[in-house]
Amino acid sequence: MEASTGAGSSPSEFSESRIPMSDSVQNQYAPEEVSPPGDTLRDLLSERGLTQSELATRMGRPKKTVSEIVNGKAAITVDTALQLELVLGVPAAFWNTREQHYRQYLARRAQEKELARQVSWLSRFPISEMVKRNLLRRGESKPERVRELLAFLGVSSPEQWSELVALQNVAFRKSMAFDVDEGALAVWLRQGLLEAGRVASQPYRRAAFLAALREARSLTREGPEVFQDRLVTTCARAGVIVVFVPEFKGCRASGATRWVAPDRALIQLSPRYRTDDHLWFTFFHEAAHILLHGKKLIFLEAHRHEGEQEEEANRWAADTLIPRGAYKRLRRLRPYSKAKIQTFARECGVSPGIVVGRLQHDGLLPRSHCNDLKRRFKWANET
Repeated sequence: MEASTGAGSSPSEFSESRIPMSDSVQNQYAPEEVSPPGDTLRDLLSERGLTQSELATRMGRPKKTVSEIVNGKAAITVDTALQLELVLGVPAAFWNTREQHYRQYLARRAQEKELARQVSWLSRFPISEMVKRNLLRRGESKPERVRELLAFLGVSSPEQWSELVALQNVAFRKSMAFDVDEGALAVWLRQGLLEAGRVASQPYRRAAFLAALREARSLTREGPEVFQDRLVTTCARAGVIVVFVPEFKGCRASGATRWVAPDRALIQLSPRYRTDDHLWFTFFHEAAHILLHGKKLIFLEAHRHEGEQEEEANRWAADTLIPRGAYKRLRRLRPYSKAKIQTFARECGVSPGIVVGRLQHDGLLPRSHCNDLKRRFKWANET
């Protein structure tokens, strides 16, 4: 399965990822060494036969100021550059650019020292998996790896990342059996956001999304080669972006929902459980959050359902996939056989795997029975 990268007719405006971040970082001006502009000024004065004292007189500036500029202790300001243009005939733009490059060089050197101090921060993230997925480049030094990771996460320092995480308001169906790796989860969520930025979408319309969900329900009987592109396209036209991102080790998430703009929502899915019943229940559960709950929370789905909003989303997803009236009929079909399940699924308009998963969840069918009616997925973009 591969996530579609386009749908609808107008681009989404929410995302910061329209320009590939890795390219913008890689192609910036970053020479190994830059001399201070004062060196160029000293050479020019020597060529012209001018002293620093005479230059100060011609510019109407203190001798000390000129000396500090020549010795790299003071910056060439915009006003100074204009004066140098008049006195020496060298364009102000040259001096401004020269000064900018030098100050950037100094700042970068200071940043490199700070990045080297922050190398231990890398251990909190699935760096090897990120390299395998081409989210980070191979063969980087550890300080440069820190810089690259910061650029991927869209923050300027590890401290800012921690502050950002603390500010996020998250409702998480957290697994009681496993601990969640916060670094892996953060990378998974960030990759979803960046991929969402490449999906064109219309503004959110509730009626259009409900229509998209009716089509999605019928797609449960199709394979990923049919349903994936159609699901992404149909939902994007309703203002809901759907992306498929394989989880990272320790992430434990099968789905996430968040509003990425006032008029655009994002549903992010992973193949954590690999079967159609889990995938489709997670999708409809996430859809319920969009329809029923507020725009400020991030809903993350792992293993157990906790909280009133989660239970409400569970009920909505279950009743949408198998309406209550149909489910009552299903309960009367016991004892269950594969033939009965397949017939009911066909009449209900959903995949047999969804019916099996519901019966197993409700304790009406042993978890070891009829699993061959579930469709298993292998995603093409898994590492």
